[in-house]
Amino acid sequence: MKQAIVIMLALFVLSGCGWVYQVGSGSSSEYDFSQAGAEVLPFEFINQEGNAYGTEQLEGQYWLANMVFTHCPSVCLTMTPNMQRLQGSMQEEGIDMSFVSFSVDPERDTVEQLYSYGTNVGADFESWQFLTGYTVDEIAEFSRESFKSTVQPDGDDVIHSTSFFLVDPNGQVIRRYDGLQTNQDSIIKDLLETVQ
Repeated sequence: MKQAIVIMLALFVLSGCGWVYQVGSGSSSEYDFSQAGAEVLPFEFINQEGNAYGTEQLEGQYWLANMVFTHCPSVCLTMTPNMQRLQGSMQEEGIDMSFVSFSVDPERDTVEQLYSYGTNVGADFESWQFLTGYTVDEIAEFSRESFKSTVQPDGDDVIHSTSFFLVDPNGQVIRRYDGLQTNQDSIIKDLLETVQ
């Protein structure tokens, strides 16, 4: 029994903790998150340009949210480029929507750090905001209450959801997409059907 536990622990360490983050979803019908009763709490944080940004700026529109941090050693390296491709796809389709990435590591993710990070991934800051300006405890509570997802510091890492959350103009979280999904065709199709 002891040997089995040691083997399982070794596999966990060797595989990295990326799988712990995965909340994921599959087919388009599974994207529906409306029955979870998730509603984004009113907020006002600071974006990558040092400006206040929050509920007021997002009022009356669809927006896609996720949790990231700039020192992320694993899942964010896939999630952030995936979000950038979704932003580009929506722009190509003429869909007016916003994208919001909440840092789960606000102590290290300063305004300057987020600006550099967003620039490096090719984010269009006209419609994509990277937010900080709160404590770890505050973003953990906000994520739990608004998106029904965990934020848990773990040494230099932070365990967080790998989902993209679609919020409707009333602040209801209505879709949850797999942020690690490399083939985004089904996500794009669902976004187009939902947002248009």
